[in-house]
Amino acid sequence: MDFHLSEDDLMIKETAREFAEKRLIPNALHYDEEDGAPRELFDEIAKLGYMGMMLPEQYGGLGLSVVSFCGALEEFCAASAGVGITLSVQNSLCNEIIHKFGSDFLKDKYLAKMAIGMIGSYCVTEPNAGTDVAAIATQAADKGDHYLINGTKTFVTNGGFAGIFIVFAATDTSVGNKGISCFAVDAATPGISVGAKEKKCGMRASDTREISFIDVKVPKENLIGELGAGFKMALTILNSGRIGVSFQAIGIARAALEESIKYSKVRKQFKQPIANFQAIQFKLAEMATMIDAGKLLAYRAATLKDEGKPFMREASMAKLFCSQMANKVVNEAVQIHGGYGYMKEYPVERYFRDARVTELYEGTTEAQKITIARDLLKD
Repeated sequence: MDFHLSEDDLMIKETAREFAEKRLIPNALHYDEEDGAPRELFDEIAKLGYMGMMLPEQYGGLGLSVVSFCGALEEFCAASAGVGITLSVQNSLCNEIIHKFGSDFLKDKYLAKMAIGMIGSYCVTEPNAGTDVAAIATQAADKGDHYLINGTKTFVTNGGFAGIFIVFAATDTSVGNKGISCFAVDAATPGISVGAKEKKCGMRASDTREISFIDVKVPKENLIGELGAGFKMALTILNSGRIGVSFQAIGIARAALEESIKYSKVRKQFKQPIANFQAIQFKLAEMATMIDAGKLLAYRAATLKDEGKPFMREASMAKLFCSQMANKVVNEAVQIHGGYGYMKEYPVERYFRDARVTELYEGTTEAQKITIARDLLKD
């Protein structure tokens, strides 16, 4: 398979890197310590077009390719993975599900607003339904001219400042996953309760909450796609999300490598920089090789999506490899830094915590293996 980054792709990537170096890197530790980045930051990011990167220009988006988006996402995540995941959820999940499956009414109602800063939250996970999406207990009862939603969603990214929730709920409990539907729910709708920020190990710059829906009235026209098609849509869109998480993992790993190279050149032991020691050189070489391998897998998936070709297996392979790779790389980065790598004053400590969740959300490592194996063994 042949693909490359065009001049436009590289320009967008470089522009994102310049913004990240100026606005995110100096504040990344503060965002981590404060359990979230300020809403004003995302307003600034939206003004630059990053909240609607892949949306068509008719909806106020930039109309960029998946490859261009992923390059920019890597740069954001290298600076602050918690801020970067907001861009990933917005572009890969929330914008995409409305654009791909929503009616013209929903596209006109929401996409232009989302392109300029209305932030979306993707509400699938529940206390007793994670990887097993079919087990969701949230229900949407048909009340004639509207649906009434009741249930609780957990680990909702962007939950504290979302303007729209993409909610998956059961509309017919008698037919299993074929009875799950998807709705666009305005955050200001009465009956929505936003919980406190989750106290997380890592990715603390990302706003993560529990969202409860108690007799939330949703107009019939806010149904996304066909009734009962929610499960299939969720799996389809999660393939895109997995590409995003792959580049998030790449960004974290790349930042850890860059810090390790810099540190190894200035840290001296036995009267010389530790970069002179073969043990350190071997670590750096393996880290760089794993990152490049991850990029090839992830860009392959992104390119296939741009070309309109099937990319489910490739997205899962990229997510599987990149998430594991990131955890291995940041572990080595901490090792290279020694005791200092365990201290908050050095960013590798944050990378170490942030990387762990990449093996959990958008489908666990085990779920990716199941997806890949099933695709390999299908008739």
